[in-house]
Amino acid sequence: MAVTKTHPVKSTLKAAIDYILNPEKTDGKLLASSFGCGMETADIEFAWTREAAGDRGTHLGRHLIQSFQVGETTPEEAHKIGTELAQAVLGGKYEFVLTTHVDKGHLHNHLIFNAVSFVDYKKYQSNKRSYHFIRRTSDRICAAHGLSVIEPGQDKGKSYKEYTAEKQGTSYKAKLKAAVDLLIPQVKDFEELLSRLQAAGYEIKRGKYISCRAAGQERFTRLKTLGAAYAETAIEERIKGVYAAKTKPLRDDSIIRLVTDIESRIKAGQSAGLEQAKINNLKQAAKSLNFLTDNKIEYYADLESKIADIRGAYEQAGQAIKDAEQRLSDLSLLIKHGTTYRQLRPIYEKYRQSPDKEKFLRGHESEIILFEAAAKALKQMGVAKLPDMEKLKTEYAAMTDKKSRLYDEYKRAKKQLSEYGIVKRNIDSVIYPAQSKAKEQER
Repeated sequence: MAVTKTHPVKSTLKAAIDYILNPEKTDGKLLASSFGCGMETADIEFAWTREAAGDRGTHLGRHLIQSFQVGETTPEEAHKIGTELAQAVLGGKYEFVLTTHVDKGHLHNHLIFNAVSFVDYKKYQSNKRSYHFIRRTSDRICAAHGLSVIEPGQDKGKSYKEYTAEKQGTSYKAKLKAAVDLLIPQVKDFEELLSRLQAAGYEIKRGKYISCRAAGQERFTRLKTLGAAYAETAIEERIKGVYAAKTKPLRDDSIIRLVTDIESRIKAGQSAGLEQAKINNLKQAAKSLNFLTDNKIEYYADLESKIADIRGAYEQAGQAIKDAEQRLSDLSLLIKHGTTYRQLRPIYEKYRQSPDKEKFLRGHESEIILFEAAAKALKQMGVAKLPDMEKLKTEYAAMTDKKSRLYDEYKRAKKQLSEYGIVKRNIDSVIYPAQSKAKEQER
């Protein structure tokens, strides 16, 4: 779990950037990176973008801090999470400097980004909506990296004592799960994971089931009681990267004729005096019958096949969006550095030919620094010959339109996936009541 907060930088941009780049805090600047600018010239490049945009506002940039729970991640992973957050929130349109500080008890990222976009010269709008987007994006990325995130409804079924303890960060089960999740990507086998847990202070008890006990904990906790994904075989599969949640079908899905089978179960249920929970399940299943009929889905296997096709389209659209975003990011940097290079090259040539370079530099220091930074960036990007800026801008506009169309496809597939998922859960609650209940408890 990570906590975020943000505030504007109004008058001390260089001082703020110098602070977050402190070598003593960033492991000798190994945990520092930038986008769209050089780390040492960021304040000048920020100012150049704001000047090109005609911005006369008081905000020179924004400072975002992302703090992690103690012991939940590594400095390198924290920096990677910060990079993903910056790219997702800023969309490759704002220069930024990102650092990870390791000088305190908890890891935390510092992200300072320009108040104005170097792509379209629009100001970054900071409000409740934009902050909530940062918060949700941070949670999503943390969850993808196996860090703990408090999600709506995830505490269902927990005792009040355990719920309170976990909220306060003292739940032994929650800490054990977090420790296992953190170690799985780092170890080569199950034995190494147990050794690393032991090194972290856990007492390991072997037997029919592996159990762990933290310092100060009264009883051992069996790994398998943490959930299906924490049984010994499941952890081994997760380490190998082949884990998939397993369910045991009660009958051959391919022979289930959905409409006929569900209608018969609904009729049987209506005459059986079932408890309210089952009646609600049957009502939901009945609502799904119209959906099945409208979409001409007869067999359970057909439903699963349709969901698989939609999921494939959803994932394909998602990957295509990522590819488009990467190309947009590359194009934006080419346009930015190429424009700066071309605009300031005459001044740089005069500087080179000046008989008194020191005097010339005193009057054009910012321009010379910006030109050299642009030339360096273009060289790092492998640009030998300056490209046609108009062609790049045309490609950028076309790629932006393509991304918009892809996003519409992505949203449609996501909506379909949600609709079919609800239908499938409603049907499973009737056909596979035991499995459906187990899945709900695991969720």
